[in-house]
Amino acid sequence: MLDVGKWPVFALLPPEELQLIRQACVFGSAANEAIYVTVNDEVFALGTNCSGCLGLGDLQSTIEPRRIDVLCAKKIVSLSYGTGPHVVIATADGEVFAWGHNGYSQLGNGTTNHGLTPALVSTNLLSKRVTEVACGSHHTIALTTDGEVFAWGYNNSGQVGSGSTANQPTPRRVSSCLQNKVVVNIACGQLCSMAVLDNGEIYGWGYNCNGQLGLGNNGNQQTPCRIAALQGVSIVQVACGYAHTLALTDEGLVYAWGANSYGQLGTGNKSNQALPTLINTDKERMVEVAACHTSHTSAAKTQSGQVLMWGQCRGQAVASPHLTHFSSTDDVFACFATPAVTWHLLSVDGDDYLTVAQSLKKEFDSPEISDLKFLVDGKCIHVHKALLKIRCEHFRALLNEMDEDTIEVNQFSYLVYRAFLEYLYTDTINLPPEDAIGLLDLATFYRETRLKRLCQETIKRGISEENAITLLSAAVKYEAKDLEEFCFKFCVNHLTAVTQTQAFADMDHDLLKNFISKASRYGAFKN
Repeated sequence: MLDVGKWPVFALLPPEELQLIRQACVFGSAANEAIYVTVNDEVFALGTNCSGCLGLGDLQSTIEPRRIDVLCAKKIVSLSYGTGPHVVIATADGEVFAWGHNGYSQLGNGTTNHGLTPALVSTNLLSKRVTEVACGSHHTIALTTDGEVFAWGYNNSGQVGSGSTANQPTPRRVSSCLQNKVVVNIACGQLCSMAVLDNGEIYGWGYNCNGQLGLGNNGNQQTPCRIAALQGVSIVQVACGYAHTLALTDEGLVYAWGANSYGQLGTGNKSNQALPTLINTDKERMVEVAACHTSHTSAAKTQSGQVLMWGQCRGQAVASPHLTHFSSTDDVFACFATPAVTWHLLSVDGDDYLTVAQSLKKEFDSPEISDLKFLVDGKCIHVHKALLKIRCEHFRALLNEMDEDTIEVNQFSYLVYRAFLEYLYTDTINLPPEDAIGLLDLATFYRETRLKRLCQETIKRGISEENAITLLSAAVKYEAKDLEEFCFKFCVNHLTAVTQTQAFADMDHDLLKNFISKASRYGAFKN
């Protein structure tokens, strides 16, 4: 399962749909568009659909996912997008498809008509296998298995690398200095392009007014230029922000250059750098750098799995690498970039790997490897002694004193006790509010403070005029003061309807007396 929970555009997808996602990309000027691929290799899109960028054949926005039929079973290996937006993918077969905004021929089909559905980009690529694509604001570059780079689209600053500033309507091989060279990694800023060679050299071309090409000057370049300042340094990965560039060396060092008004170079100041500058990462070896052409945010991941971020972080300028609690550079962009888009195609391994939490949830009430069962209302619940000892003080004490493999429980119902044991495996409860009262009783008995709080929240969410008195009675009985106050206020706010229920008629005398007295002080009977 791919965790896309930090991106709001996925918030309305039901859990069963989220569990199927294996690849995803969030894009658009407000991060309001998304494309994702399921475990069944079906491709879906949702969002505002600017310029037809969802590839659905129309310009209609959609809050619910719609399938992109032509891309199903294509096995996407690379995806990138522009600011139009236009979207470009490479498939496992090496084909390239593009759709969306096409005002500058960035779809590579020789026209400037927007593409509402994914179309094969064929000119000069039919005999090639493309492995990676990268988009700037309105231009596209593609990397082939032979290490060749093809480019097309907007070219006002030379970002297509053709030697001119005329827009390039179809894919054209970027040659010049890259002739007979093997490129292994590509990236695009808004108006520039970068390429890393198999020998560790790095080349850049296009817009350079902020020094983002790393050449020591601010002149645009219409053909690829080697960054001579990194002579003797072997680069393995490059990432481009809006107007800055990050490069990772084979020794785990990070160099940065270009625009720096938000501290995105991580140099500790906000001065632009036209030459590569080594970033201080406290001698930690880096294994990944991350940036996106839509933002001024930078991130990197260490060999030990720690994630650093700097640059524009939710409006703040963070001028030096800042250690986060994240486990992925993707989280930096989800939580701190503006807009909060993905910097690359999110992917999860296609195997059946389960997290610790998922594994525990799967084994709850499974007899296969359990070593203890509870007998409640004549029904069995299968569990594991070690987990119960770890998760609950009551069971730690109980199971250390006994060695039975079956325990009979008479104090609580099967539904309630099963919910309790399941909570110990999953940290969640799934009960209607009336049944949560029984679980609240159990949580009070076993002194499970967090479970008690979860029960109260469940009860609050399910309160109604019919059950309000019942829930209030339970809150008083189990000394849940916060819940008691909540239920009482609800009863007062719906006093007429609540006093006409059967539960009110059957109310305990002392509780009724206290309720009327408190409601009177609350001003419920003034009218």
